[in-house]
Amino acid sequence: MSFQITVMKVLAGHPDGRASIADLTRCVAILSSSGADWSDRMKRLAARAPSLDIFRSGYVLRQDTGWLLTNLGLDFLKSIEALAEPALETVAEVAALDVHGLPANVIQMVDYKGARRRRAAA
Repeated sequence: MSFQITVMKVLAGHPDGRASIADLTRCVAILSSSGADWSDRMKRLAARAPSLDIFRSGYVLRQDTGWLLTNLGLDFLKSIEALAEPALETVAEVAALDVHGLPANVIQMVDYKGARRRRAAA
């Protein structure tokens, strides 16, 4: 089932939710070999839909030019992703997130806004 979720994620990332079989195959191969993080995430999402059949459910359509993620499929994907992500209840909780308390293995990209404020204050 996690393969079907991966297919839906790939299609969701393409314009109009449509991809040729060649593009789909290439993207799925890249994601599948990208490491444990991706496969663990897909397994968690697939656990939320154990009897998923993307074609019978009408989430993905096969066409002559490739596969298409339907609006129903996109809504389903968003719903299982929303269940997997912890919800932040208020704006105060979002504002209270400590971006400087990142784990050691996470690299923070340049904080352009902070750098701009520091230059303006100097």
